[in-house]
Amino acid sequence: MRDRKKSAESTAANDKTYEGFTGEERAAMKEHAQELRTAARRGPRTAKADGEGDVLAKIAEMSEPDRVMAERLHAVITASAPALSPRLWYGMPAYAKDGKVVCFFQSAQKFKTRYATLGFSDEANLDDGAMWPTTFALPKLTAEDEARIGALVKQAVN
Repeated sequence: MRDRKKSAESTAANDKTYEGFTGEERAAMKEHAQELRTAARRGPRTAKADGEGDVLAKIAEMSEPDRVMAERLHAVITASAPALSPRLWYGMPAYAKDGKVVCFFQSAQKFKTRYATLGFSDEANLDDGAMWPTTFALPKLTAEDEARIGALVKQAVN
């Protein structure tokens, strides 16, 4: 008979098994499912107004440094690209064109990271050669940053 004991090496490898989604990731997926149900109940006429209300409510729930940054970003994005419709996306403020998310703000507190991020989806027209950034770290937000973000958002929707 063969000994079926596991070697120490294979046991050590099994100790590093995949744990699945984090609690924050599961919460974001649940928020997205709720957003989809809410959007299905709303008609297309009220979607933009209700979406803005949802985004502003989500921003109001954020803690101080993220909330101030999200408020400023909301103002910059809506002024730079009025064609974008505010909406929630996985529980984050996002801005969509023709129902497809173009950019979004992820607060640092949402996934317990050291900085917030501004991200752009593949729907954004930011193509610049063979490689370009799609997510930007925002440890703070300056007037210079706001101007750059405004220009990026304009480029993204054109």
